[in-house]
This record gives sequence, C-alpha cells and structure tokens, in this order.
Amino acid sequence: MLSPVANPGIPADSAPGVTRCERLLIITRRLILMTVGALGLLGIIFALTLVLGRRFMVSWACFATGLIGGFVSIQQRIKNVSDEELELLSRSWFQILLIPVYGGIFALVLYLTFLSRIVEGPLFPAFSLPVFANPPSTEDMKNLFMSTYPASAMDFGKLIFWSFVAGFSERFVPQIISTAQKNNSGAGDSC
Repeated sequence: MLSPVANPGIPADSAPGVTRCERLLIITRRLILMTVGALGLLGIIFALTLVLGRRFMVSWACFATGLIGGFVSIQQRIKNVSDEELELLSRSWFQILLIPVYGGIFALVLYLTFLSRIVEGPLFPAFSLPVFANPPSTEDMKNLFMSTYPASAMDFGKLIFWSFVAGFSERFVPQIISTAQKNNSGAGDSC
C-alpha cells in the first residue's frame, strides 16, 4: 500500500489511510498557522493605524479578539466533531478559517450593539461618543470610528472580554439579535 505522501494524486490530508489523530494534528497545525498569520496581519494593520494615524482603532481590537475567541472555540471543539466533519476540516483551509472569521464579525456586531445601547448594563462597556451635528455629516461618521473609545479602563476590559465571548460562542450574538428583534416587535404591537 502506498503512503499518502508517496501518491501525488491524493493530498496527504485526505488520503484514506489517515487516522483521526493525524487529522486532528493537521487541523491543529493549520489553526496555529492561521492564528499566527491572522494576528500578524491584524497586528500590522493595527500598528499602522496607531503609528501613522495616531489612533487606537477599537474596531480592530474587537475583530482581533473575536478572531482569537473563534480560534480557541474551534480548537476546543475539534476533538468532539464527527469523523465526516473532521475529514472536511482536514481537507479545507477555508473551512477552518471560516469559524474564526465569523467570531471576528460577531465581535464587531456586538461592538455596534454596545455603541447603540441595544445591550447595556453594569456588565457591559460604556463609551465616550463624539457628538453629531444636526444633520450629521461625513466628518461626524469619521469621528465616530476614529474618536469613539471605551469610557474607562474597566470598560475597555469589558469590551475585550465580550469580544472574545462573541468569537468563542457562535450563538451568543445571534441570540442577542433575536432578543432585540423580539423586543422591538413587541414594542410595535402595542397599538
């Protein structure tokens, strides 16, 4: 029998002789490479905005933290997935990257729910927001993204924590959206 590496027509990670343990190792290696690569790229973008623009981009920090949460989540769950899912993940870089990217997107959506005060309370961060002119201008929108910061160090810590949770728990942000939607529909039905 040919080993997976000896047969150039069959990728080593999808050959029939590859064990579950070997697939787990393939996926873990890819997760590590993708984590380092994604964080490196985000670090470069973050550094450029900080050094050249002299701005700390909160949205980038949220996305990166959500991405990390997604990577940690998939790494913890990978041992419990079915053999079919494991085979799919071991064959596809895209499938592995998709969950963490969703985590980053969910962290950004959660950031917007905090800014809009759809979600608020003592466990959630408060923000120092720029004042908009009436009517708002393009400059107001630039200021929103360039000058919006957590109100305190504690609020920054809360934002980073919840951004990680948004990436780690793929159901957390969709549940918030569903709850907000139900609350909004219930308010409109009181005619």
